[in-house]
Amino acid sequence: MIQRKARFTAADVRLGFWTTPCNSINKMKKLLTTLAVAVLAAVNIHAADIVETAKSAGTFKTLTAALDAADKTSMLKEKGPYTVFAPTDEAFAALPEGTVEDLLKPENKAKLGKILAYHVLSGKVPASEVKTMKAKTANGKELNIVVEDGVVMVNNAKVIKADVAADNGVIHVIDKVLMPPM
Repeated sequence: MIQRKARFTAADVRLGFWTTPCNSINKMKKLLTTLAVAVLAAVNIHAADIVETAKSAGTFKTLTAALDAADKTSMLKEKGPYTVFAPTDEAFAALPEGTVEDLLKPENKAKLGKILAYHVLSGKVPASEVKTMKAKTANGKELNIVVEDGVVMVNNAKVIKADVAADNGVIHVIDKVLMPPM
């Protein structure tokens, strides 16, 4: 039987591995297991999708209620990526009186869905890639995007905050609700 002498380094002593070689191995295993669990937990941290990001912002309550009413929430929770031009609650409040309430009615679900899809582009388009262009939306209609003197206009809506990151795309906040041509 060959006997091996245990060799300890200064690191072993600092970590408390100084009793026996067997105890040292057990402590090392425990340390590596704890480290592995921590790494796996960090990797599995769930980033917020577009809907979760909008809900957590607190300024898109009407938009998220409309997504729910039109059954479009699940679409924006998919992998994507998507670019969403998201009107604020103030943008919805600026619509003619009764418009939002009317659109949220079950009988207007299809119309509301078309309006919401008009705010969504397939693919992630960060502000650095935005240029004057026509962009096809998720409802098949085009948006007219104009960049002039650093200001981005989407049809008649101004982008007031760009590049709100989500794990499945990007949100650009706009000051008006976009109405598709019918």
